[in-house]
Amino acid sequence: MFPAPMTRAFALAAFAVLIAVPSAAAQERTIALVGGQLLDGYEAPPIHHAAVVIEGNRIVAVGPAAEIEIPADAEIIDTRGKTMMPGMVDAHVHIMILGHGDYSQWFPWFEGNDDLVYETSARQLLAAGVTAGVDLAAPMSSLAFRDRVNRNEVPGPRLLVSGPWVTRYAWDFLPDELRVLHRTPEEAAERTRMLIDAGVDVIKTWIGTTEEDMRAIKAVAGPAGVPIHCHVYEEEVVWGAIRGGCDVLQHAGSGGSVPAYSQELVDYIAMEGIPVVQTISHRIWIYPATLEFPERLWDPDIINSFPPPIREQVLASYTKDDFWRKPYFRSTPRQIRNSERASRQFIDADALMAMGTDTGSPLNFHAESAWREVSALVDMGMTEIEAISSATKVAAEVLGLRETGTIEPGKLADIIVVDGNPLFDINVLGYVTDVVKDGIIYKRNGVPVWEMEAAQASTGGDR
Repeated sequence: MFPAPMTRAFALAAFAVLIAVPSAAAQERTIALVGGQLLDGYEAPPIHHAAVVIEGNRIVAVGPAAEIEIPADAEIIDTRGKTMMPGMVDAHVHIMILGHGDYSQWFPWFEGNDDLVYETSARQLLAAGVTAGVDLAAPMSSLAFRDRVNRNEVPGPRLLVSGPWVTRYAWDFLPDELRVLHRTPEEAAERTRMLIDAGVDVIKTWIGTTEEDMRAIKAVAGPAGVPIHCHVYEEEVVWGAIRGGCDVLQHAGSGGSVPAYSQELVDYIAMEGIPVVQTISHRIWIYPATLEFPERLWDPDIINSFPPPIREQVLASYTKDDFWRKPYFRSTPRQIRNSERASRQFIDADALMAMGTDTGSPLNFHAESAWREVSALVDMGMTEIEAISSATKVAAEVLGLRETGTIEPGKLADIIVVDGNPLFDINVLGYVTDVVKDGIIYKRNGVPVWEMEAAQASTGGDR
């Protein structure tokens, strides 16, 4: 049984004065999280009754609270009865989509509303405990948004972005700015150079990319130090991506989207340490969960996190209880039948696996995608501590974000607090009460700071 939560109204009143609007000045504060269980991101036993001290945007002390000197001027976050852990790192994010049920309707509406969508996605992810991630497909406008969020000008996880994906395939209703098309390996290399010159952090290859294309892309991206994330499903496509120089395999073994791979392929990936981001929950866990409980589509904690224009769009896409007829889910029952073996393969082989959600895809809301993915990994055979490490330390290392992902002195202060013990029940990751990113408090006692700002504005300021 969880402790009775503080009401949102009371929390707003109690903490409006304590939580400053995120700013450069906020990073000069000293913060101490004190009293709860600590998971540091490693596959190691927890520290009980622990404390973490933050100065500016860095962690300076970690250990049992009885052994840590808490500075007199520190702002205290009481974590007794809760668990402190690194902010989750999502290795497959989509900030241009928000769980809408029909891409053919969403993308035309998105054009001209990109900043509103990006900001909404970023806030939802951060409030859910995702403090870093890589966005894998959005227009070039996502680069400017990345810079704003990484400067803490708007709330959101620290971001890496790919910009448009590199592909030979033109999906009819996709906006042109979401893809850079090529017909030859030479054109693939040219498009890759264009994206790198524009400032992308990673390259994403999508459907239709051949092994020859991959080699041409790698010849440009490799020397530039830009990793390649490859959208792959079928076995021969995975092999081609590997031979061509792919750095991260995205969707491989994604919950039975294709029959299970040969043991030769799985063993090769595991032995070579090629990172795998499965995204297993985005259809085969979320689909049956919604069949069993369609009320989740109207969960106030999700729906109220959308500004009205987006809320109207999302709700309109699920006006009937027949979402299973939508094109996105036509093959999902077959995927579910194949899922157990396909999803377990890489876990059983002890492959290098980073948590990634494909968040924003239909039914896959940013507000809950991370905990659902970690829970699915546990369902498929990971221990709770392995799954948490996959969602923190491992994902951060796979993305090259080595200053985050663990809680230890010297690291960036990206820390979340969850209400309960995820080593007993992994689903308590869905109860994120506090979020600190880059030394700034963005959520306190279950209430994001932007909700506090809105409440203060509606009442004319502090009382």
